[in-house]
Amino acid sequence: MTRLFILVQYLMPQHLLSRCIGYVARSEIPWLKNFMIKRFDAIYKIDWSVAERKEPKQYVSFNDFFTRALIADARPLSGRLISPADGMVSIAGNIEHQRAIQAKGHDYSIPQLLGEALPESFSNGSFLTVYLAPSDYHRVHFPQAGTLKSARYIPGALFSVNQATATHVPGLFTRNERLVLSVTSSQGDYYLILIGAMIVAGIQPFWRPEPFKARQAIHQSLPGLAVDQGQEAGRFLLGSTAILITQANQNWRVTPGNTIKMGETLIR
Repeated sequence: MTRLFILVQYLMPQHLLSRCIGYVARSEIPWLKNFMIKRFDAIYKIDWSVAERKEPKQYVSFNDFFTRALIADARPLSGRLISPADGMVSIAGNIEHQRAIQAKGHDYSIPQLLGEALPESFSNGSFLTVYLAPSDYHRVHFPQAGTLKSARYIPGALFSVNQATATHVPGLFTRNERLVLSVTSSQGDYYLILIGAMIVAGIQPFWRPEPFKARQAIHQSLPGLAVDQGQEAGRFLLGSTAILITQANQNWRVTPGNTIKMGETLIR
């Protein structure tokens, strides 16, 4: 079944499917968006206690619900380097020869992921990948305070990013649509990468009112734009993956399979 699932992903019109689902997810027709939210809740058991708005009727669309904000104290910040998102740790390790591990048997080129050369200062750095399941909170936050230097949006494929696909599609993260944020920090520079996936209707950074369109690459220089630890970096309109690449070598306190929340410390 896994092989068939992977084959179907290669053959299907990924962007057309995502645009169609995205059109429905943006709908503000009350009965339709309420039906979708309630069905989603029935399947994934949403934790409404931490949501700012606690009823389907309070959301204008499914997308509005999916990217819902949380109450102020839902995700306290608890360390020098915190998790950028809710989710499951897929992999965590150290950079070797400018490559990072995707899954057992697969690694990938970090420069190819970033769309630019990896600075030499990152040669002994570390990486961590967080997979966001459909039921998770779908905003991504900056793990450390710093200055946002640049943002690069890279169009690409929209393969699923679940474990089965990560194990069987070489270079998965370098194939998919992604947003690369480069941050300078007093505790070591880092990259925060938001990876698009199948049925994701868009990646929306914090400075734009709409998600990027999957048409052309965009590179923005953002000199001097200060960001706080825990500040929102962007959000997924349907689920995906966040990757953190750090200049400093990290002693990770989390291991693959661990479930984490945004704001929890990542290092010992």
